[in-house]
Amino acid sequence: MSTSIVVHRPSPAGGRRVTVGDEIAGLAHGDRDLVEFLRQAGIEDAWDPLEDPHWIEWRGGRAHRYEAA
Repeated sequence: MSTSIVVHRPSPAGGRRVTVGDEIAGLAHGDRDLVEFLRQAGIEDAWDPLEDPHWIEWRGGRAHRYEAA
């Protein structure tokens, strides 16, 4: 995988910004949103990368947590 996927720190209002490469994919409020963003970016079987740190970098908070900061 050459494209970096970053799930940024939770926002004050809740949700986490997701970037795929240099593009903002959207604001995820849960893993289902994140999977949809990955599918839209062309990543098949998008549930598999959620547990693989080589695919996704979780910044500023625990993985799979989307609550307000």
